[in-house]
Amino acid sequence: MEFSRIITLLRKERGITQKQAAQDLGVSQALLSHYEKGIRECGLDFVVRVADYYGVSCDYLLGRSAERTGQTLSVEDIPNPESVKDNVYRGSVLPTMNKKLIANSMNILFDKLAACNDKAITTEVSAYLMLAVYKMFRLMYSAHPRNAQSLFSVSATRWQGYSSAAMQTCEANVSAALAGEELEEGKPFKDVERLGMTTETLSREYPMFASSLLNLIKTSEKQIGAQNAGR
Repeated sequence: MEFSRIITLLRKERGITQKQAAQDLGVSQALLSHYEKGIRECGLDFVVRVADYYGVSCDYLLGRSAERTGQTLSVEDIPNPESVKDNVYRGSVLPTMNKKLIANSMNILFDKLAACNDKAITTEVSAYLMLAVYKMFRLMYSAHPRNAQSLFSVSATRWQGYSSAAMQTCEANVSAALAGEELEEGKPFKDVERLGMTTETLSREYPMFASSLLNLIKTSEKQIGAQNAGR
């Protein structure tokens, strides 16, 4: 299924017809159509031909890597947000400021997760945040009619409901774990004292980031208040 989705995505991103791709790859259009729909499975020689044709790795084609090169991501490979130049937004002030508020607040959040020393809680919080980014990115990506929807494996009719449900599950699991209930991974979390904090201790422990977090809280609650006022 990953192979059929990815070869369709690559063809559409390059902007070529199925007929042209089939001709270049030395197969009939009907056969390529079957490959793209997942009706038939191809041989290894065709996988290699497709990899050479689109300039990607076989691991990427088979869904074993999210990187076109087939690279397996490690912590060292992930860019440091603080090293990204502010002009990445071409001078737009608001996105740059919001990016800093979010990135700085994440530093505190994940430091507190490290203090918890609880794998299950860290996993659930991380999954929740990644799902939130996924949802917003997919909405923006899908707004352009020519962007190939085969980038995503979850269908257009299901992804919003499924991702929202997954986020709610993560939130429920974190709430349960912090209340001392045992999750599937790890032992029950009992050291809630590690999470004691005040605005004073936050400012002292995180002099570079606390202001961002407090402003993020204020901005978020203003948004929440606006939603409640509209009801």
